[in-house]
Amino acid sequence: MKKIDRRKAIKNLTIGLGGATLLSTPLSGFAHTETNSKTIPSKEIGNPGIKNPVTAITLGAGGRGNVYGNYGLQFPKELNIIGVAEPIAIRNKRYAKKHTIVDENRFDTWEHVFDRPKFADAVIISTPDDLHYAPCMKALEMGYDVLLEKPIAPTEKECLDILNLANKTGRIVAVCHVLRYAPYFIKLREMIQSGSIGKLISIQHLEPIEHIHMSHSYVRGNWHNSKETTPIILAKSCHDLDILRWIIDKPCKSISAFGSLKWFKKENAPKGSTNRCTDGCAVEKTCPYSALKIYNQPGGWSSVFDFPDDTSKHEEYLLEQLKTTNYGRCVYRMENDQPDHYVTSMEFEDEITANFSMEAFTSYHGRRTRIMGSHGDITGDMTEFTHTDFLTGTITKWDISVDEDNNSGYQGSGHGGGDWGLVTDFINAVKKQDPNLLTSTIDASVESHIMGFMAEKSRKTKQTTPIKLT
Repeated sequence: MKKIDRRKAIKNLTIGLGGATLLSTPLSGFAHTETNSKTIPSKEIGNPGIKNPVTAITLGAGGRGNVYGNYGLQFPKELNIIGVAEPIAIRNKRYAKKHTIVDENRFDTWEHVFDRPKFADAVIISTPDDLHYAPCMKALEMGYDVLLEKPIAPTEKECLDILNLANKTGRIVAVCHVLRYAPYFIKLREMIQSGSIGKLISIQHLEPIEHIHMSHSYVRGNWHNSKETTPIILAKSCHDLDILRWIIDKPCKSISAFGSLKWFKKENAPKGSTNRCTDGCAVEKTCPYSALKIYNQPGGWSSVFDFPDDTSKHEEYLLEQLKTTNYGRCVYRMENDQPDHYVTSMEFEDEITANFSMEAFTSYHGRRTRIMGSHGDITGDMTEFTHTDFLTGTITKWDISVDEDNNSGYQGSGHGGGDWGLVTDFINAVKKQDPNLLTSTIDASVESHIMGFMAEKSRKTKQTTPIKLT
């Protein structure tokens, strides 16, 4: 084969173009790439125009109940927590003290709240997943507006029951799809809606749970068994299905899902391991899931425990928890059934496709998203995203930059500012009795939940499942 002389070929091509210098003529949109940096605008937290606070009763004073309740401490003119139902005595006591709740408004369980006539504007339901349905239905019957932690309920029928009763009673139900209220996702949706990437073609979305988080919540923790709570696609990732539906802004037509529990099971237990990390396990020191390492001090993952006020007793208390609760058990010897890797492929209207992957085995967390359009693409990781314009070659980097001095609501808000962004809108909606002031109405939330139920059906049947909204 005759070797091509590249220099001679370029010279001949230049002559053939009438003497024009091909390499000195910039190709429009690629030769002179411009890079810009911009800041994603923060969502305003708080409703300064509100004079009289919304009164609320918190059902479940655990982590999420405190996140939403703490909004009232930061913005007491907007939210006043006047009641609590919590069966764990120390949580009940601490929550009541924090919010100055009178004894008569403290209850052991949610049922006792509704033994009394309606005495607040709203209820915050942050009970375990399998205890969302009954208190929500009762609250709606009694005329309360509801801030409902996700998932809505463990079954499709129960979700639809809540939707129908909310519509029948005219009450407001705000499901805590907090990512919709995060400035990062708000800006992403705005970019797509504005046509900055042309026609939306496809999205790839990743939720890296992080390996310790997986072991803590879905192997040892409250959500380790899907039959007792909800499938992990809803318990963890209904946020992600919802944000995809919201960003794409078109109905999902069908879904295919794959995944399994591959690693956290008995046959993978290392030789010399024991039922508990405190039982003299021979491999505890080399195990990345050692409870003695993960829960070695108050704070962090140990916040799941209710440490006594006396700090001198913390070490003794912690050891007792590891000897008696699931958090001290071997991750390979639990009754867990939640998949540790889960992928879904979705087809939306207008030939838009999306792939979502939930992965346990990562050293990092924070969602990653790639959005592909006919005239541009976007890649991001919840702290920043980069938009590339195919036509001009312009690259624009957007990052999250929150001025906490001027927007104090972000100091206590998780999910990229979404937690308190949600509460801000909920209070506004309750005050004006207008559910359309919410970014996520109950109707929209039910739709993305049905996507989750159908994904789980697809995973189990190994068939593509159509999405039918009833």
